Amino acid sequence: MSDLIIKAGAPGRDGLVAAVSKESAGWKYVGFEVYQLPAGDVLKRSAEGNEICLVLLAGKADVKVDGQLFAGIGGRMSVFEDMPPYAVYVPAGAHYEVTALSELELAACLAPGTGKYPPRLIAPSDAVAEDRGYGSMSRRVVNILPESSEAESLLVVEVRTGGGNWSSYPPHKHDRDNLPAESYLEETYYHRVNPSHGFVVQRVYNDDRSLDETMAVPDRSIVLVPEGYHPVSAPPGYDSYYLNVMAGPVRTWVFHNDPDHEWLFKAGQRKPGGQE
Repeated sequence: MSDLIIKAGAPGRDGLVAAVSKESAGWKYVGFEVYQLPAGDVLKRSAEGNEICLVLLAGKADVKVDGQLFAGIGGRMSVFEDMPPYAVYVPAGAHYEVTALSELELAACLAPGTGKYPPRLIAPSDAVAEDRGYGSMSRRVVNILPESSEAESLLVVEVRTGGGNWSSYPPHKHDRDNLPAESYLEETYYHRVNPSHGFVVQRVYNDDRSLDETMAVPDRSIVLVPEGYHPVSAPPGYDSYYLNVMAGPVRTWVFHNDPDHEWLFKAGQRKPGGQE
């Protein structure tokens, strides 16, 4: 199996099923954790030196951050429901507590922070949803923590792609600290597949092909994108969902398209597809 894929396992301590740390990934900015909690379970954590975006992927919960309670949040029971998630922003140095009110799938998105911004609820009405791409490059994008929202490092977005379509396509990358032309952002993808016995295909490759991996990615898997282009394909009959976490030295997303495929931008009359 590729070193870029981390498959979720059975829930371990505190319901953790999969995790990426800066140390395990060998990079500087992005951490990511997924928890599966039965109703009634409580998860307690300290943010330490990271700001965190807690995304309620599916289920309902009470979330408390340094005594501030966000009660009874969560609305969808599956990531494939057509509604944005609830999320909670946790500043660096804070303590948080999540009490599952139903079966809960919870993502914790981490990146370096100093505690500059206070805790806050990110409701579905706060997320900006948009249809992106055209034809077989069409997908639904929900910006949970975009550049326009207060945060120190984190960028968080989720994408639903129908079976037979491509996303993160045409291929693009953001692996050079070369603003204003391109920003350096590490990235993780957390994939869900419907029906769950299916798979999606993701390729991660760079210009000189010193990195060039094409992966069949099963449900509940994390893919690391340390550099390079990273398109995703959903086979016919299997819908794709993924949660993206990005962070780097500057909190801005400026991408560079693969020049071999940039002609696709000009081929359609609708909004270009070369974004997440």
